[in-house]
Amino acid sequence: MNDIIPELKKRKPFYTSKENAAKLSIVSIGLLIVIKVVASVITGSISIRADAIHSAIDLSGVLIGFIGIRISGKPPDERHTFGHEKAENISGVVVAGLIVIAAGIIAYEAIKRLVVGGTIELVSIGIYITIVAIVINTIVYMYASRIANRTDSVALEATARDMFADALSSSAVLIGLVLVRLTGISMLDAIVALFVAVLIARTAYMVMNKSLSGLIDTRLPKNEEESIRSCIMDRGDLIVGFHNLRTRKSGSQRFIDFHLIMPKHVSVDDAHNVCDQLERDIATRLIRSKVTIHIEPCVDECNQCVASCYSRKHDSQYRC
Repeated sequence: MNDIIPELKKRKPFYTSKENAAKLSIVSIGLLIVIKVVASVITGSISIRADAIHSAIDLSGVLIGFIGIRISGKPPDERHTFGHEKAENISGVVVAGLIVIAAGIIAYEAIKRLVVGGTIELVSIGIYITIVAIVINTIVYMYASRIANRTDSVALEATARDMFADALSSSAVLIGLVLVRLTGISMLDAIVALFVAVLIARTAYMVMNKSLSGLIDTRLPKNEEESIRSCIMDRGDLIVGFHNLRTRKSGSQRFIDFHLIMPKHVSVDDAHNVCDQLERDIATRLIRSKVTIHIEPCVDECNQCVASCYSRKHDSQYRC
């Protein structure tokens, strides 16, 4: 029993795990597909059908995102010494591609309805079912988005954005059905579906942009790099300077490396301690950071240096 209790403490609660957030998204989207397909068959609404198609592709995307999350959580191995975090970026790109396909299908169906024409029946039922879909989508989106921000998961963020787009599309469908109910003009349904396609395409662009930035090793945002520089300069009395700062992100993992210039008389042990302190400071400000520091000796330009070292303390020629 004593061995089991520590193990249970290590486990993350169900509601804070990105894997469980992905599982909940899969279940909720499956339920939404059933609801929307039934509503589309009953009413004949092209916008509800388009929304159902969107949800079906959402489900494929969430499944791919879940696989990406599971793979990215694996520890480094002999073949992948830097880990598997880029699996999240890859799944994000795939999800974005699926969202584009959804937008294309919806636009095609809407244009076809505008050309051929058609009628909508039992509009009230369609309205009520769409409201239920919006509520479910919004609740799961808010939960998944919060966990994605907390865990810095690219794949889960892509899933959350996709569900947000689904909630927006359902809202647009609701507006269209209400207008059809008030005016009796069935073509408004197809026009709303086209608007939904545009919203979905915009979401695809945002997801694709962020996912690709991780695959091509785009540098960290400016505010994060400034935070790194601030950590380094806080050790100004122990270091001479730094250069060659490079940053990138793989999934939720940040990689940071730079050259640190230190007084040449500092011992290896002291230099190592300074590096350890810097790594801890950076990891405190930027979670999931792996820092690599290359030490370089100074070049005796003491008139431009503020570091406290042997030369400046014991040789008058180095004093400012």
